[in-house]
Amino acid sequence: GGVELLFNNIRQKIIEIPPTINPPKPTTMKDLILWIKDNLLQDRSELFVSGNTVRPGILVLINDTDWELEGELEYEIKDNDDIVFISTLHGG
Repeated sequence: GGVELLFNNIRQKIIEIPPTINPPKPTTMKDLILWIKDNLLQDRSELFVSGNTVRPGILVLINDTDWELEGELEYEIKDNDDIVFISTLHGG
């Protein structure tokens, strides 16, 4: 009962984001989050995204490292990066 509920209960997804400009620029975490919002979220995007970043309460890991140590939104995604979104909020 975490973030996967917003994605039709899909827990893992391998994606390829098409380049948006020519010549292509590196895809950043900001690009990924906005792409996820537009292409994968089933509904209630406000539970995942706030502005152009993830909502407070969602932990983001890039290759098992907190994204705060990697540059957050500016991190340039590389092939085979493992990016995980974990909801730290729960009901009581």
